[in-house]
Amino acid sequence: MPRQKRAMPPDYAAESAARARGLSRICGVDEVGRGPLAGPVTAAAVILDPDRIPEGLDDSKRLTARRRAALAAEIAEVAEVSIAHASVAEIETHNILRAAHIAMIRAIAGLPAPPGHVLVDGNMVPRGLNHPCETLVGGDGRSLSIAAASIVAKVARDALMADLARAHPGYGWERNAGYGTAQHKAALLDLGVTPHHRRGFKPIHNILYQAAIASD
Repeated sequence: MPRQKRAMPPDYAAESAARARGLSRICGVDEVGRGPLAGPVTAAAVILDPDRIPEGLDDSKRLTARRRAALAAEIAEVAEVSIAHASVAEIETHNILRAAHIAMIRAIAGLPAPPGHVLVDGNMVPRGLNHPCETLVGGDGRSLSIAAASIVAKVARDALMADLARAHPGYGWERNAGYGTAQHKAALLDLGVTPHHRRGFKPIHNILYQAAIASD
């Protein structure tokens, strides 16, 4: 079997192209937490200093937790960073995609000053984003600014879920960050649904539906 090629690391090409067009304050934005059964969706916006880009930036999914934490701390020291969330209630009111976009817009709005250009991971411009914008499919593996945002958002959300795990032990959120692991699903059947669970997601909906039938 041929060896699988390792994906190329992200670069600064998209940012450099925007700067060549006379744009400045290039912001990368990404979100994490669309798939979990519990917790908010989290987004980060990052404006890198082109002269102080941390070494080793990559898609957060390709990095270990220890490396992500170290890079997130370094990014916070040398870049402009903003983190924002969309709550479980907002996920339920809208949908997970719209909630992710709400978190992105909040993260961008939280920067010290407005960006001149925004690089968004994905293929959709968030509705209500009032800045020049460019979408990049797989952007966290292509753009250093988006990769930095993916790292910051992942570290922030993992820490939030670890905090929630202390208040709601047994679901393993400190390890699974709210994703539907076997332990998490078993705990749902044993311990029930918390206010932090996304009730519109099918596994949670099914548990609540079965409980409603059993109580009739």
